[in-house]
Amino acid sequence: MSVLDRIVEVTQKELRRRRREVPLEELERHLAAREGDDRPFSEALTRPGISVIAEHKRASPSAGEIRAGSTVEEIVNAYERGGAAALSILTEGPHFGGSLDDLRAAKAACRLPILRKDFIVDRYQIVESAVAGADAILLIVAALDERDLESLYIDAARLDLDVLVEVHDEDELKTALAVVDADIIGINNRNLTDFTVDVERTYELLADVPTGKTVVSESGLHHREQLEDLERVGVDAVLVGESLMRAPRPDEALATLLGRRGGEGHGDFV
Repeated sequence: MSVLDRIVEVTQKELRRRRREVPLEELERHLAAREGDDRPFSEALTRPGISVIAEHKRASPSAGEIRAGSTVEEIVNAYERGGAAALSILTEGPHFGGSLDDLRAAKAACRLPILRKDFIVDRYQIVESAVAGADAILLIVAALDERDLESLYIDAARLDLDVLVEVHDEDELKTALAVVDADIIGINNRNLTDFTVDVERTYELLADVPTGKTVVSESGLHHREQLEDLERVGVDAVLVGESLMRAPRPDEALATLLGRRGGEGHGDFV
């Protein structure tokens, strides 16, 4: 069983528990409360220059705990000062230490659009995302069959959530385009079966992405030169997490990644 398979299996168990605690019908009654807070995720990725989706990530199966002692508010405020176009909040708990409370805290602390990054396999999670304040969700092609990919994509659109559809090989890209004609394609440079990283994957798949799609390169990005190279070939945005989370000053690290002189303002970090 791959790492991805194990995570999806645990996710399904967690979902059964959450459904018992809060049935879907009860959760849906809270949807109206999200009206009036419009933060378009897709538009944030297509502004001039390459955009950064800065990720709050507490831990990972490969790296363990990433930044002990920090708060969501400190990190997302630093990302906003540093020039992030959007946030990714990793909400998976058993393997990554995240939660929907992290997403709610981020929503309250800043004005950036927020992607809920999780292993979404069920409509319940789509409704959860909307209720918690997400502006977009992640759908991982490798974690879904074609029917579920299509139905979850439609469910998200009905709730006015943008969808980042993640692929990491040619077959998955073909599926993303054929099944849902995804507007935002995330090319994950990390192999989710063994967690190895190869940034060349973005360059290999980019040629097969139709004109007009928004392309996000994910994982393995640490240097300004990498972003410049990706922007040169037509990548619209990058998703960066661990390197920013480990930086002594995430705002300055992000500003440097974007080719700016430094983050605006100062904050305390542990």
